Amino acid sequence: MRIAILNKDRCQPRRCSHECEKYCPRVRTGDETIVFGEDGKAVISEELCVGCGICTKKCPFDAIMIIGLPEALTEPTHRYGTNGFALFGLPVPQFGKVTGILGPNGIGKSTAVQILSGTLVPNFGEEKGDWNKVLEYYAGSALYDYFSDVIDGKVTVSQKPQYIDMIPKAFKGKTSSLLEKTNDRGVLDDLVERLDLAHIIDRNISELSGGELQRVALAACMAKDADFYFFDEISPYLDIYQRINSAQLIQELAKETAVLVVEHDLAILDMLADTVHVAYGHPGGYGVMTYPKSVRIGINQYLKGYLPEENVRIRPDAIKFEKHPPRTETDIATLVKYGDFSKKYGNGFSLSTTGGSLKQGEVLGIVGPNGIGKSTFLKILAQEVEPDEGKIDINIKIAYKPQYIKADIPLRVQDFLRSVTRRFDSSYYQAEIAKPLQLESLYEKIVIDLSGGELQRVAIAACLSQEADLYILDEPSAHLDVEQRSLATKAIKRFAENSKKTAMVVDHDIYMIDMLSERLIVFEGEPAVHGEAHEPMGMQDGMNKFLANLGITFRRDEDTTRPRVNKVGSRLDREQKSKGEYYYNFEE
Repeated sequence: MRIAILNKDRCQPRRCSHECEKYCPRVRTGDETIVFGEDGKAVISEELCVGCGICTKKCPFDAIMIIGLPEALTEPTHRYGTNGFALFGLPVPQFGKVTGILGPNGIGKSTAVQILSGTLVPNFGEEKGDWNKVLEYYAGSALYDYFSDVIDGKVTVSQKPQYIDMIPKAFKGKTSSLLEKTNDRGVLDDLVERLDLAHIIDRNISELSGGELQRVALAACMAKDADFYFFDEISPYLDIYQRINSAQLIQELAKETAVLVVEHDLAILDMLADTVHVAYGHPGGYGVMTYPKSVRIGINQYLKGYLPEENVRIRPDAIKFEKHPPRTETDIATLVKYGDFSKKYGNGFSLSTTGGSLKQGEVLGIVGPNGIGKSTFLKILAQEVEPDEGKIDINIKIAYKPQYIKADIPLRVQDFLRSVTRRFDSSYYQAEIAKPLQLESLYEKIVIDLSGGELQRVAIAACLSQEADLYILDEPSAHLDVEQRSLATKAIKRFAENSKKTAMVVDHDIYMIDMLSERLIVFEGEPAVHGEAHEPMGMQDGMNKFLANLGITFRRDEDTTRPRVNKVGSRLDREQKSKGEYYYNFEE
């Protein structure tokens, strides 16, 4: 089976010569394989299309996809009209469990949640959905009883949105006003305490940081009385401490109801979910939800890119974790040395730093909780802020990607990137930066119209495009799916190695830090009170120090060598803690 997908936002018939129709071999023989509808947009007949792919190559706006589906996919669960996105399969909410969805963005996760909440009736590829047909289709399955309750109005849904930065646009007023409206279960006080929201409860929503907004959104979702809870990415802007805390709260919630979670931080998903559905397909074209799998098997199969039960390869190459991270050799040139310095602010926060050095061509990971002074440290290195004690005399040029990205540029993506670098049209730039970050499909889009994940990839490219000696990227994993994180990791690491440039990456995704870093700078202390930045150290020592503060241990998965969180109090957890080995041993 093959489907034809038309991106109507990209299709610009007034700006082209109808190349799709002109060059289609079936049209040239007299068939109406491609016609233009009342809205002027192309309409492609899937029955007449022979799958030659000429229209996809000739379309000047890259608006057409002709996709060959696996043979087992015959009838979609839902399709958005002719030449629209098609979803095959649905996740199954299970009472008393956390069900995870693992897959790329644009694969139909939001569509699945709309169906499960009853706001969208699955149409099985027809013009209009019918609940009677839905019940007939799912008769004898777990979803039959679920949809029966949905139809009878017995299922209420509470949803935490993916892009929490939209909340201030939808709600004006104090945080307390927003949360009190959601307190159906009478647990708001406990959630405010456990999510550390007491100090912001009287502040306006518009004044909150990304991490504060994320925790407010989690509290609002969990405070509602619902039968089905959906959390769309809990990790962006939260540090590892807050991610683990949020995961524990969701697990407690799942004991009383059904919970569905979409999460791209694999360490958190591994720890949080009881089962996972792997989602695969072609972003924007079609998506498939597999049957539920155990968390370990599902994540491992996704990383390998092959689903044996479905006999489907979802990715040409596996996402791999190195057993032996790159070692810093003594003959590698030093980019810069810095001594001890400290900084104190009027609000009482202070930062003290142990001196160290940055090597050319290395990627240095920075880990620690939010509010511990990481941004202050970077600003002092960039000489944007003067330390109170110690002197920073660094004569280097720095490129910086901030944590919070403003999308206020009314330019096309390609025009914006051309304004940043003269190398945009070079083969090197396109092969080493644009292609790994999947930017080609974004070139015609306006920057202010980009989604969070798209904007993140453009911001990473813009940072790496600048002429600098040191590249600082603050949380580059935010809003990126697993595959995009892997590609971004490769792009950053290869850029540093090939150009002999130094990169510093602040991130809370343990997997990304593990794949990316050669050395670590660990921050300790009390958030908002005092922070201490240690000198750069090897991955083994650095992760041991960092995880000891968290009180958790990691083991290496025997199959994929990825880091996995040990269950607290388990035999392996106790053994590693007794040896002081919180992170897996690279020599194993």
